[in-house]
Amino acid sequence: MSFQNPVFIPGPTNMPEVLRKACDMPTIDHRSPLFGKILNPCLDGVRKVLKSETAKVFFFPSTGTGGWETALTNTLSAGDTVLAARNGMFSHRWIDMCQRHGLDVRILETPWGQGLPADRYEEALKADTGHRIKAVLATHNETATGVRSDIAAVRRALESTGHPALLFVDGVSSIASMDFRMEEWGVDVAVTGSQKGFMLPAGLAIVGFSEKAMKATATAGLPRTFFDVRDMGKGYDANAFPYTPPVGLLNGLKLSLDMLFEEGLDNVFARHHRIAEGVRRAVSAWGLELCAVSPDLYSDTVSAIRTPEGFNATNIVTRAASEYGMAFGVGLGEVAGKVFRIGHLGSLTDAMMLSGLATAEMVMADLGLDIKLGSGVAAAQEYYRHGSGKAKKAAA
Repeated sequence: MSFQNPVFIPGPTNMPEVLRKACDMPTIDHRSPLFGKILNPCLDGVRKVLKSETAKVFFFPSTGTGGWETALTNTLSAGDTVLAARNGMFSHRWIDMCQRHGLDVRILETPWGQGLPADRYEEALKADTGHRIKAVLATHNETATGVRSDIAAVRRALESTGHPALLFVDGVSSIASMDFRMEEWGVDVAVTGSQKGFMLPAGLAIVGFSEKAMKATATAGLPRTFFDVRDMGKGYDANAFPYTPPVGLLNGLKLSLDMLFEEGLDNVFARHHRIAEGVRRAVSAWGLELCAVSPDLYSDTVSAIRTPEGFNATNIVTRAASEYGMAFGVGLGEVAGKVFRIGHLGSLTDAMMLSGLATAEMVMADLGLDIKLGSGVAAAQEYYRHGSGKAKKAAA
């Protein structure tokens, strides 16, 4: 693998050099006022990214998986019932975590490649007249399959049935890359991490709690110590953590937020969509299909690309790494060996993406697939020339 080439995995993503340097900082006294000047802008900035005026934001030295655990342990008790759809590896892992914590999970099995079934959520919630279901789990962007689901539709399922369950959303591979509306969608706990849309190293679990979720912390019975948001909140009141904070990562997050706001969130989302659409046009030119079953489900951060029956898609990833020094993502779980994944999120440009598409073409041709060199690249080039915001402005 070459450090000179960009990576095209769904995370961790490419890091701008300025952010890497921001994380590499001298030691400071994390109990001094100086730390508050790093922490507080991060809390305010993430709240803006979540599009919430009222969310309580928390940072834990962890990853998105720690964010999942934070959501569960701070709001639920052993034996509580949770409703979740399983439509990919990451929804599966969150379900597994629930079960390990002694929660009763009602699982809506959903074919991988499809989105969250809002109608089946509604049926299950309507049937739960005793309101045994305490939380609904939803994966906004299923990283294993490149599927984006409609969180607003899941919220409507709750509202149409008058069900009081909390709504937890995994936004690990969507938040800061695709539009996320915590308040408008009625999300009670939003979970993400530092290593994707925020363009930082792994190491921060980032969670937002609604007022309703914060109230639930008073009666939750699951054990929590390291991930206790009450302790973390008390620390924030003193511009501190309840334990040693990851100061360098938070300093990087502060600058990352500045960069996102300077670009403009709408422009960030448009850039991700533009780059993703170029990838999708390349896939079509190759004669291949996405794992996501319909365009309304296409993710703007990762594309899972199906290869022909009988072909081991993992070979594309291993050869790209060994022969060309470039990283793509393997298929996971039920789609292992059936898809390879191209991550197109975080610090990425049209030109960077073209290098990834060109390399993917060479690898597939090397492995005997019927791929014409230049076909996918040309399709993406044609779109990037005429589909970018800059091109539209120039033509206006």
